Amino acid sequence: MLSKDRSLEDSGLRYLPNLNQEKKNTSPNQEIFPLTATVNQQDHLEVGGCDIEVLIEQFGSPLYVLDESTLRTACRAYKESFEKYYSGESLVIFASKAWSCTTICTIINSEGLGFDVVSGGELFTTLKAGVTPEKIYFHGNNKSVEELEYAVESGCKIIVDNWLELENLTKITQNSNNKPVEILLRLTPGIECHTHEYIQTGHIDSKFGFDPTQIEEVFKFVSQQKGLSCIGLHAHIGSQIFELQPHLDLPEVLAKWLLTAKEYGLPIKTINVGGGLGIRYIESDDPPSIEEWVRTVATSVETACKKHGLELPQLIAEPGRSLIGSACVTAYQVGGSKIVPGIRNYISVNGGMSDNPRPITYESLYSCVVANKMSEPCTEKITVAGKHCESGDVVIKDATLPKTEPNDILVVAATGAYNYSMASNYNRIGRPAAVLVNQGEANLFIERETYQNLLERDRIPERLVNSVN
Repeated sequence: MLSKDRSLEDSGLRYLPNLNQEKKNTSPNQEIFPLTATVNQQDHLEVGGCDIEVLIEQFGSPLYVLDESTLRTACRAYKESFEKYYSGESLVIFASKAWSCTTICTIINSEGLGFDVVSGGELFTTLKAGVTPEKIYFHGNNKSVEELEYAVESGCKIIVDNWLELENLTKITQNSNNKPVEILLRLTPGIECHTHEYIQTGHIDSKFGFDPTQIEEVFKFVSQQKGLSCIGLHAHIGSQIFELQPHLDLPEVLAKWLLTAKEYGLPIKTINVGGGLGIRYIESDDPPSIEEWVRTVATSVETACKKHGLELPQLIAEPGRSLIGSACVTAYQVGGSKIVPGIRNYISVNGGMSDNPRPITYESLYSCVVANKMSEPCTEKITVAGKHCESGDVVIKDATLPKTEPNDILVVAATGAYNYSMASNYNRIGRPAAVLVNQGEANLFIERETYQNLLERDRIPERLVNSVN
């Protein structure tokens, strides 16, 4: 929100409606910028009480700026909404693939949420942040034997995706004297939603989960394994979803599977409906609120269970993007510019696809502002290009901005999900630093990678060294 004494026209943010208004009971996923965003007396963008220009001076750029208040607000919105709308036990777990690091895990753990991990590295990170294994759920469609052994040893729950995993887990646990390993079975529900094809995971033609035609065979096999205890079923329909109808359909599918599982004596007490709630990246995006999404999921689960005479299971949801996406912005510095007469005007920034690969991967859209010129009128249509040696390295096409100059600060909003976690060292560029801001305090929680960091794992075979000498 911009400060109350600044009008929308003065702010130059005509394409970001309501950003200057006081927000009450706002759902973070419906806001483009963090909830604490304001314009200060220097005409600079502030987040978490910290001037973005000052942060750049202190920590350099590009820079991820994570607002702790917005992240905690989203966590509480999910948790409180489930407590309000679901009569049974519930648990919200963070899909940590959105951004896995110890600081973020620590914050989310302190809010009472659990964690969804999809690799040994994410499991290691979450455990190092002090999360108890009982609150960790290990996903993934191709877990290695080593990862499965690590998961079993750690005591986390394992969401089994396919037959090979079942067979490997059976071998790992068959001679164990420990209590059975708790697993959930991931099943493909056959529900499609309107989102990018790469992030649709619930339709039949998906790499994730057991096919519905295999369900009874899977239930029968699992019921015969003494080392495994099937406590739940999992289904996920996709990501960045604005529709509610698929979430109304999913519980009915899960309820029928629960009835089938009972026939095989499986001690199922949990269903995991995944996540997938979208966030607002640009003005035209209109996602449901966190509360609205939770109400839809919770009431539809209760309705389906009542219809089929089932006791209410523990209900788990695993949001990622909608917890952290809107809590972060990325700040760049403007470099050169180029005018292609009659076609396009470009400015370049000192980052791009190495710190945000989503535009080139998914054609994702973002919003931006010039953080040191917040009240200047937006008079130019500009394409913001990254610095990488790829023609497709474009951060935002046709952004409406004020006139820019070298060293101006361009801030891209809603970069908390899948930006740092998908970042790379393409063109041998180090990944940016990240700072946590809250009530005027800024704390570095990820250091900027240096040139030396880029070489730390390089090795030159001795025979090559000798040949040079």
